Amino acid sequence: MPFSTPLAVALFITIWVVVLFAVLPFGVRSQSESGDFVPGTDPGAPMAPRVLNKILWTTGLSVVVFCLVIAAVIFLG
Repeated sequence: MPFSTPLAVALFITIWVVVLFAVLPFGVRSQSESGDFVPGTDPGAPMAPRVLNKILWTTGLSVVVFCLVIAAVIFLG
């Protein structure tokens, strides 16, 4: 491992958060798009955000990106 454990954990968490923000908008339909309004809410609020599904996708993609970063440091550094 080219990094110390705390640095590797911090790097993975940073990658995870960045990937989460990239994955969050995928497949989201707003109330105005679906035509089903809940009184008192914003029309742009998501109907079914499927957060658990996005967390699983985020974790998988983050592992891939983290492995690519480690490979780049090992082979290019």
